[in-house]
Amino acid sequence: MLNNLTPVVRNLLIINVVVFFLGNFVQLDLTAMFGLRNFQADTFKPYQIVTYMFLHGGLGHLFSNMFGLFMFGSMLERIWGAQRFLFFYFFTGIGAGLLYLGINYYEMDKVQKAIAIYADHPSPESFLGYVNKYVGDLTFGSNEFIQNFKANPSDKSIIKETLSFIQTDYLRQLNIPMVGASGAIFGILMAFGYLFPNTEMMLLFFPFPIKAKYFVTFYGLYELYAGIQRSQGDNVAHFAHLGGMLFAIILLKYWGTERNKFY
Repeated sequence: MLNNLTPVVRNLLIINVVVFFLGNFVQLDLTAMFGLRNFQADTFKPYQIVTYMFLHGGLGHLFSNMFGLFMFGSMLERIWGAQRFLFFYFFTGIGAGLLYLGINYYEMDKVQKAIAIYADHPSPESFLGYVNKYVGDLTFGSNEFIQNFKANPSDKSIIKETLSFIQTDYLRQLNIPMVGASGAIFGILMAFGYLFPNTEMMLLFFPFPIKAKYFVTFYGLYELYAGIQRSQGDNVAHFAHLGGMLFAIILLKYWGTERNKFY
């Protein structure tokens, strides 16, 4: 079955697997340097918009992305040729990263404004409100500290401590890296659904055959819902997935829909 892989897909699979094993078994912290950071962070580097695509957060993350590449990538490469497929892969992966950066900038800008509001009007209630909304759980101090803050709401040393915690957590969030080939893989999935809309797919988690166009549509809608809903503890970059799909559509529309135009 591996003999049926096209050259670019095969090389991408090898590179991703080798990078993963280097990072996890040779104990190289590749994510620290090559994961995609918010461009306002001190750790942001322009090359991260490309390198993040070759890093993965775990074996399950790697497997799911490489499985998608394995299943759908070779068919597209045979249609388009190696050069065009490789361009598509990087175009959608980079596009996914750009959309992620834009959404992340918007989200962190809201956090920054919330910090400014708290700094102007600090109180125990507004501090707890900030923590519940932007931190997720109270990892700061103890219940005794909160009770002390409530008993002394104008204590400058306590207010200074809460501001220090909020600023530190803001920097932590700003420097959380995004990794994975998911954006490019979602671009590949979108291209497959676009070019072969009536192909029936059998999925492990769905016991009935489903046409590619419906699967891609439902998956895209789910990613949009999950990205907007953004429940606590959800560390999936849903808008990066949508970015890959969006940039895939843009490029496919530019290239045209007739298959003979892709050669």
